[in-house]
Amino acid sequence: MKKSREGFTLAELLIVIAIIAVLVAVAIPIFGSQLEKSREAADLANVRAAYAEVLTEANMGIYDKVVTVDLKQKQYDWQSADVITIGGISHSVKEGDTYNWRGKPGAGGHCEISFDQENGTKFVWSGNGTSASNSYNMREDFFATLESSGCLNEPQIKNNSNFEIDSKAAGFSTFVPKIEAVLGEQSLLKNGTWAFLGDGRAEKKSERYLFWTSFDIDKVGVGKQIPILIQTGDEKYYVSNSTTAARIGKNNKVTHVAISDHLDKEGYKKVIMAGGGQVYSSLSEAYAAYEKELEKKEYKDLLK
Repeated sequence: MKKSREGFTLAELLIVIAIIAVLVAVAIPIFGSQLEKSREAADLANVRAAYAEVLTEANMGIYDKVVTVDLKQKQYDWQSADVITIGGISHSVKEGDTYNWRGKPGAGGHCEISFDQENGTKFVWSGNGTSASNSYNMREDFFATLESSGCLNEPQIKNNSNFEIDSKAAGFSTFVPKIEAVLGEQSLLKNGTWAFLGDGRAEKKSERYLFWTSFDIDKVGVGKQIPILIQTGDEKYYVSNSTTAARIGKNNKVTHVAISDHLDKEGYKKVIMAGGGQVYSSLSEAYAAYEKELEKKEYKDLLK
């Protein structure tokens, strides 16, 4: 009786290898995602323990206790949940900075926990916001978004030498809903406060501006200096500051708080120069600079 010496053919081996490759390609991202979620869970447990320590000291009348927790997570922002709750303080991933919750966690970051008698516990998160895993779309062109919204085709904009489309005017503006309708899921403009400003005429693209801040300026109030990220119509980026201002409607009533005062051509240039006028070549680079700006004391205390 002859023994069978038949084995796998080359085609069969290639099919098996292809199947294994597909399984590995599917498994690695899932494993990586679960690993990151476990890191976040560990970070939250450590921060909650630090929160309990700070609160215990506060209950004893010691209010200057500050505890810093080194974070284990490797990706920027939260991956595990949309709403994070620590000690009764809840914060949505899509929510801007508040007094009690500042910044976002990231690789090599920290969480600083402190207590204020007037405002309660404060969590300040930090970390690398320029990694490839950034939760925002760092390839977004804000003026392509404006173009695709159709707003630039409207007579009120295309014939206007100094238009303003402010996200805080959503309740009565016909333009804000059009822009919001074309925003991607990871758009920076889904967070904080923004405004498109400047010259709407086709030949004046370079004189258009996008102002954005991570702050909800309704909570900041009028007459406050805030950090802003700027993109110009000729694809330059800046980080600077502006002063919030009230917009007055009918019967001299305040309709909303705006990201800046009314500006003219020279006014836009002054806002840019207020931040030193440094040009950044990409949104990612400008966003990293913006996050460093947030570390300044005047902005950390802005929502007190």
